[in-house]
Amino acid sequence: MTALLLKDLPHYTDILRLRNGASLTVRFVQPRDAEALQTYFRGLTARSRYNRLLGAASELPQSVLSQFVRVGEGEGFSAVATMMHDGVETIVGEIRYAFDVAESRLEFGISIADRWQGFGIGAALMSNLECRAASLGATEIYGDTLRANEAMIRLARKSGYAFTPTPGDWKLVRFEKHIAIARDEIPCASWRIAAQQATLHAA
Repeated sequence: MTALLLKDLPHYTDILRLRNGASLTVRFVQPRDAEALQTYFRGLTARSRYNRLLGAASELPQSVLSQFVRVGEGEGFSAVATMMHDGVETIVGEIRYAFDVAESRLEFGISIADRWQGFGIGAALMSNLECRAASLGATEIYGDTLRANEAMIRLARKSGYAFTPTPGDWKLVRFEKHIAIARDEIPCASWRIAAQQATLHAA
């Protein structure tokens, strides 16, 4: 299969509709997003940043940021959720996920900007993640979060996830869900097309 080039990434974008009728754009992260993505993480409250990174940090470590903007490298994928705010594309959420081919499982992490919580963005991204998981051939999707992260636990519960202890770490809880979307019924066609690519790499 043909590899997906950096110049092709804009073609694999989904436009989601939030419950208030607003549009949410979900697209792969590109190298040009590095500064905006770092600004997004710096803008999170200390609690939200701690919950997302599972530890204290004022921003994304440079090594992690470098991984975020290299889509498909090491089986890792990153996407941002954006909305137009005052005429400017603004990152309001992000997701990072990795597909384990051998186990047919997709692991993910997610965050929503504090000022944009309560608009249904989290639920929309969780649904979109399940679509991505199905497009890659996953049969299960899961994530780990701090037991004190009530917002993430509440979102996962509303999205139909089951909870189990995270192996090897009593501070975390794992939420997981079986993917029941048939490969020929995946609603986000752009991700199905992207999943047909053998690799994702920068041009």
